[in-house]
Amino acid sequence: MAYFLAIDAGGTKTDFVLADETRTLARQRTGTIKRLRTDADTALKNLEEGLRGLTAQSGIAMSSVLRTCVGTAGETVPMVADWLRETIAERVSGQLLLLGDVEIALDAAFRGGPGILVLAGTGSNVAGRTPSGKMANTGGWGPVLSDQGSGHAIGLRAIRSVFMAIDEGRTTALQQAVMDFWNLPSLDLLIEYANRTPAPDVSRLAQLVYSVAQHGDPVAQEVLKAEGEALAHLVRLLIRKLQTLQGDPAFVPQLAFAGSIMERVVPVREALIASLRKDFPSLQTRDGVVDPIEGALWRARDQQAFEARAHAIEQRTTESVDATTAQPA
Repeated sequence: MAYFLAIDAGGTKTDFVLADETRTLARQRTGTIKRLRTDADTALKNLEEGLRGLTAQSGIAMSSVLRTCVGTAGETVPMVADWLRETIAERVSGQLLLLGDVEIALDAAFRGGPGILVLAGTGSNVAGRTPSGKMANTGGWGPVLSDQGSGHAIGLRAIRSVFMAIDEGRTTALQQAVMDFWNLPSLDLLIEYANRTPAPDVSRLAQLVYSVAQHGDPVAQEVLKAEGEALAHLVRLLIRKLQTLQGDPAFVPQLAFAGSIMERVVPVREALIASLRKDFPSLQTRDGVVDPIEGALWRARDQQAFEARAHAIEQRTTESVDATTAQPA
């Protein structure tokens, strides 16, 4: 019997699935194992808790695993990738494939076929594939550099909008809501807290912003609409990239969605779709959201798909190294 391990390593949580060829045998959730979001000791504790939980539920030791596929944001960042490869290889047998979180979500939606996946949770990323199998992505550069439409971006825009509203002489329920959420009794303490080092986790404000928007606050509504349109811009750029790769200016892939913001913060998704349909009236979108770990599990189970992707990554790495060594001193 062959066993397969799938891991979706998000910014706040990690999902683990152990399966055989046809059945899911165990599922576990822990805190994040992403090293950009937590320290090494905490990440290791969460990883080992997840693996122990799978074994406890299924009775299957990690030494029996044939292939593992991991999806995580920042998979090209050495701190993230090197730590995951080393720690998982020490605890799980078999082959290991490390992919981006948006790519496993893309596979969850399209099983290696054409389409675009918009992922927005704590962070955000957009990836797509042409009918000929060529891939491209936009965004996903992390919270400081991009992450449009993400929980982080919504929270950051919200607190900035609170102070812009003060400068503009507008009132917004967001101000008191944010102060209450962080248990801050005065505006001066909010200023101090927002500017502290290390910075507060503003991604936790996303659901709060949505709640205030639902009660009719125009500033909160503007925040969600703006982030949806910012994320739509990334999708628009990606569609153009895929059209070029496919050699077909009429190619408009179907959109699928993943992540807590796409699932729960409806105005962001609505603003994204409305913005895109101005340029692409025929755009088709899937209802609901996909579970990214299903893409990682599909990739781990399918030997041909697993090895093809591993080979493509190895080839890309080799070409990058060759290009670097060929640079003049």
